[in-house]
Amino acid sequence: MFDSLSDRLRKTLAGLTGRGRVSEADVDAAMREVRLALLEADVNFKVVKDFVARVRERAVGAEILDSLTAGQQVVKIVHEELTALLSAGDRTFRLAGNPAVVALVGLQGSGKTTSAAKLAKHVVKQGRHPLLIAADPYRPAAADQLETLGKSLGIAVYRAPAGTPTVDIARDGIAHAKRIGRDVVIIDTAGRLTIDDALMAEIHAIEAATRPIETLLVVDAMTGQEAVNVAQGFAGAVKITGLVMTKVDGDARGGAALSIGAVTGIPVKFLGTGEKTDALEVFYPDRLAGRILGMGDILTLVERAQEAFDEKQAAKLEEKVRKASFTLEDMLDSMRQMQKMGPMGQLVSMIPGLGGMAKEAQAAVDRGDLKRTEAIILSMTKRERRDPSILNASRRRRIAKGSGTSLPEVNRLVKQFSEMQKLMKQLQGPGGRRAAMGQMLGRR
Repeated sequence: MFDSLSDRLRKTLAGLTGRGRVSEADVDAAMREVRLALLEADVNFKVVKDFVARVRERAVGAEILDSLTAGQQVVKIVHEELTALLSAGDRTFRLAGNPAVVALVGLQGSGKTTSAAKLAKHVVKQGRHPLLIAADPYRPAAADQLETLGKSLGIAVYRAPAGTPTVDIARDGIAHAKRIGRDVVIIDTAGRLTIDDALMAEIHAIEAATRPIETLLVVDAMTGQEAVNVAQGFAGAVKITGLVMTKVDGDARGGAALSIGAVTGIPVKFLGTGEKTDALEVFYPDRLAGRILGMGDILTLVERAQEAFDEKQAAKLEEKVRKASFTLEDMLDSMRQMQKMGPMGQLVSMIPGLGGMAKEAQAAVDRGDLKRTEAIILSMTKRERRDPSILNASRRRRIAKGSGTSLPEVNRLVKQFSEMQKLMKQLQGPGGRRAAMGQMLGRR
């Protein structure tokens, strides 16, 4: 979502960091580009105006302009102000009460049902035992969808007989949670195509009957500034404690995510980053600001790795790398584990300095490069995977034919793996890390 904005901001700010000293005219020129980038990303006009004014006011101070690192300091100011822009409200996700009641509200099609399942999986990771309540009797198959999602996650779902009023569904679902010993209840409420009095009255009635500790509004980031209007409309009728921004992995311009908190004062608490049930991230303003500015997001990358990689398997892999006994089988296992962490473009954007390569990395996945690599390795015998040195011409032709790839692709993979092994061996020798780094940077 933020690719276009991120590219523009990185190029603009790189123009400042590439200089020695920075003048007031340089700052003004950069701020004009920042303003255009934010407006083109569909950020609220008033938010853009206030943001640029705050950055400029801080950046043109004498202590900044007289500094030899003025460019870096301006970038630091932009990062701090972008973080402040995204930091509206209290982002704490509370689960008080027994059971703790969480209500998800929003318009039809915003992703409430999927978000309910994702949120249930999130609280399971915290050691809680949730129950999902299907309180949308109007949308065909809404309860079926939630039940299917719950079954895939091993999470119980409460659904009432057809014709049961929504308030009764919610109230009875909480009573059921108490009977079966569930300590968190997540209510998937009904939506409408637009905000109307009947919807608001129903949500208000559910809120009064269940007293949720969290009422999360699910908004579709793809709708741009309309998401801000939706948030304002719901906030006027019920007490919204936070936002779940869905479809952040889409190709919309991202303005809603940047301005919705500043305009409404409602904190964004979660981001839906994909269709899978584990594609839900806790929202951290500083991390998102870092990603947008190309500074990476190592903390989120580490958290994803901890969730995706088995601890024993990771230790075993580390030992193999240390002893330079890494094989093609290990490479295949690592690739599969990495794919569990999320889209490759997202992962690359979290590595400091590699934000500009995120599109290329995702494009490689979309072209099927990883799938072809996997097919090539799987077409080898166990002996070939463990000792690629035995791969003569006839074996390579057989592998290419068996994997549906070409001989040059097989040769390229074997060559890349051989270079990787050489680099690992270099890392083990005296001064190895420095020598290997020099080789990676093209030095001799």
